[in-house]
Amino acid sequence: MSDPSRSQAAPPHVPRRFLFVVPPLVGHVNPTLGVAAELTARGHQVAWAGMPEVVGRLTGQGATVYRCAGPVLGEGGAGRPPDVRGPAALRFLWERFLVPLAEAMAPGVAKAIEEFRPDVVIADQQTVAGGLVAERLGVRWATSATTSAEFTGALDGLPKIDAWLDGQMDEVRGRIGDPESTADPRFSPDLVLAFTTEELAGRPARAGDRIRYVGPSIAERPATTDFPWEWLDPERPAVLVTLGTANTDAGARFLTECREAVRARAGRFQTVIVDPEGVRTPDAPDTPDAPDTPDDKDVLVCRYVPQLPLLERMSAVVCHAGHNTVCETLWHGVPLVVAPIRDDQPVVAAQVVDAGAGVRVRFGRARAAGLGEALDTVLYEPGYRIAAERVGASFRAAGGATAAAGHLEALAEKTGGHATPTPEGDR
Repeated sequence: MSDPSRSQAAPPHVPRRFLFVVPPLVGHVNPTLGVAAELTARGHQVAWAGMPEVVGRLTGQGATVYRCAGPVLGEGGAGRPPDVRGPAALRFLWERFLVPLAEAMAPGVAKAIEEFRPDVVIADQQTVAGGLVAERLGVRWATSATTSAEFTGALDGLPKIDAWLDGQMDEVRGRIGDPESTADPRFSPDLVLAFTTEELAGRPARAGDRIRYVGPSIAERPATTDFPWEWLDPERPAVLVTLGTANTDAGARFLTECREAVRARAGRFQTVIVDPEGVRTPDAPDTPDAPDTPDDKDVLVCRYVPQLPLLERMSAVVCHAGHNTVCETLWHGVPLVVAPIRDDQPVVAAQVVDAGAGVRVRFGRARAAGLGEALDTVLYEPGYRIAAERVGASFRAAGGATAAAGHLEALAEKTGGHATPTPEGDR
């Protein structure tokens, strides 16, 4: 059954419907928030398909979230042993998390499409159920690429892994998508939104004709934690140490070495260490700790921090080279010490170093002395901040959420108008 009012091409001012399909990963949801806010401000309707327990917490009250099932990375069968890295980590990620996630989310995504009837589905690059189900139901879809690793040729030197991953895509398509299709669900045939720029990511090795570099989508987020802003001394540099939300299981030793490195520099700068799982401080409360010991006047350990506003006050960041954290840091013109652990992080770390915006250390072998030297380098050698500011300027010029919303509007208004989803029973 079709709706004539939504089946014809419409002028640009006609409100459209956009459905974001996202995984239960904070770093993949956050970039969609600014884009969704921009689309809403332009009069369009926006909804999400994902896990409300994760998505709803980030979008805030009032957002429409269609429930999808699926595993959460770090819980149950999706939990990776801390020492699984390199190609083994990639295989684990797809076999134990992303493929099961796609199959579990597919029914919920189909229901969301049939009920919300979007003009465009925006599928996270690692939530392949979004593209596969949208294609099967005849709805246009775009890719939300929250990391550039997939189209920089990172697997060019690993043909067996690349072929294995293609096989995974074929198998999951046969189960939840259109078996006759050959499109890679990680790359929409119409539009790939890359939340970075070539200034950081370099030239694309694949899907270059479809990629639109929009830079990070930076937007206000619902306040989830307090922070003792009065603790920060505006007269001294400050350093943030974070391993993101999905890597702290591997981080106890690294965070301890970081603490020792900054302790040795007491009086020169302040340091905020983020320890969400309490791996270094098992009894740490949900609110920021007092200094570790009476000697740690310049070290604050927190379970959670308001990262975006905190970055405005930072002089350097030590992190795992997660794409979201790196881009948000460079957006603020702050140089980095990157210690990649697994997945796309080595690729992103290499991009930071190639751009001149940071120093790389080995996560598994980093010691306090080396970490301290790396911090001294990015804090006191001005070239790193200059490079970080250059990348940040490219991010702003790319347009962020505003540019992304414009590309999505253009896709929604392509000749042919809205394609009414084909009911499951009619396939």
